[in-house]
Amino acid sequence: MDLESKSVNTNFALPVDSEHKATEFRIYSVSSPHMRSFHLSWISFFSCFVSTFAAPPLLPIIRDNLDLTSTDIGNAGIAAVSGAVFARIAMGTACDLFGPRLASSALILITAPAVFLTSITNSALSFLLVRFFTGFSLATFVSTQFWMSSMFSANVVGTANGIAGGWGNLGGGATQLIMPLVFSLIHKIGANQFTAWRIAFFIPALFQALTAYAVFFLGQDMPDGDYAKLHKSGEKHKDNMRDVLYHAVTNYRGWILALTYGYCFGVELTVDNIIAQYFFDRFNVNLHTAGIIAASFGLANLFSRPGGGMLSDIMAKRFGMRGRLWVLWIVQTIGGLLCVLLGKVESLSGSIAVMLVFSVFCQAACGLTFGVVPFVSRRSLGIISGMTGGGGNVGAVLTQVIFFRGSKYSTETGITYMGIMIICCTIPILFIYFPQWGGMFYGPSSKGLTEEDYYMKEWNLKEKENGFHQASMKFAGNSRSERGKKVESAPTPIDGTPNI
Repeated sequence: MDLESKSVNTNFALPVDSEHKATEFRIYSVSSPHMRSFHLSWISFFSCFVSTFAAPPLLPIIRDNLDLTSTDIGNAGIAAVSGAVFARIAMGTACDLFGPRLASSALILITAPAVFLTSITNSALSFLLVRFFTGFSLATFVSTQFWMSSMFSANVVGTANGIAGGWGNLGGGATQLIMPLVFSLIHKIGANQFTAWRIAFFIPALFQALTAYAVFFLGQDMPDGDYAKLHKSGEKHKDNMRDVLYHAVTNYRGWILALTYGYCFGVELTVDNIIAQYFFDRFNVNLHTAGIIAASFGLANLFSRPGGGMLSDIMAKRFGMRGRLWVLWIVQTIGGLLCVLLGKVESLSGSIAVMLVFSVFCQAACGLTFGVVPFVSRRSLGIISGMTGGGGNVGAVLTQVIFFRGSKYSTETGITYMGIMIICCTIPILFIYFPQWGGMFYGPSSKGLTEEDYYMKEWNLKEKENGFHQASMKFAGNSRSERGKKVESAPTPIDGTPNI
């Protein structure tokens, strides 16, 4: 029978599939474990975004207090996103081995002191270091996506990933409003400007620390329990890190998605770092106005990234995986064209209008990317998610180093060139091919390979004999929805897999 018609397990508030992943997404619910995990994941990720990008909206004040040059500011911006490059890959590994609850809460709590320490920075170097270590917290994006992929079934996983990631990314826009407001309130109470911005950093630091405790004490790794409990009971195989890593790095699809994600999410991180100062310097608006304009870019995540995830699921229902790939390429390419246009527009109103439309396509592409990621590998999902997320940070670092560091290019010229990079780095999506579902230009393999064939390649004969592959078998069965209604797919094997 169809995935949607599976019977409801009485132990869960939502209908579930054979892996106990929810087949429905009820956004207003806080039922445990599925929807509670959703809300904990996006709120904790939101707090990390607020902390990481708390400095940019106050840069005109911080710049004067610490005597920062444009190069110092550029280096600090690069440091904020470069710290998470390897942290995201490490987070993927930690999720695979220890579970998203423990991995996420530990990282959030470990990085919170760096946010507190921002208030005592007194030089360009110390400012760079606190931004660098605070940026590690952005690796919680990986645990967020891993967690959602562990809780929600194939037919709604794009939506769950898109909304969790998008609402978390809202922190990048919200902080553009929050920090100037907190700064203004403290300043009006009586603190001078150079003291007020320092006190303001206690707000995001405290918020981040509280979310770490919430995730640890209220969260749950999997629908059936935490990793430690499942490992102890034997319900979940404790995997070997070497094998998990091997199956991730040898899957070329993960590398392509890491590259393309570098020029949707990586661009979003870059814009979060530069946009307030860009409008402040180029159009001579005041700090509060520049913050509002910059906030509008990040706040579009309220609907744009979730919309990308939903669009991915909609396309998959009709056209399968091929539909997911096509719509990802189209949306991200349009985003690149709009970025080029943003760098060319010379009026304030025109720049704001183009920026808003650009933000929708840029962020929707992020949601569309993680509509594909959960299907690249079942065994190495965490590392694949980490590679893709890390690719976003690498893209941000390279873009800022090349186009926005120092005075080689004006900011508007850098934005134009960034748009060209988006278009070029989106082309490799054309080469992603799943033998059981096909790719953008080719249908499924003529060899009749199935979902089971694809996911079973990650397990050797001895592991299969021990039954370690059973979770992958269930996932393979549930992922047949990626065949779509309009696309010819590999035939379902007569036996050897559960009927759904």
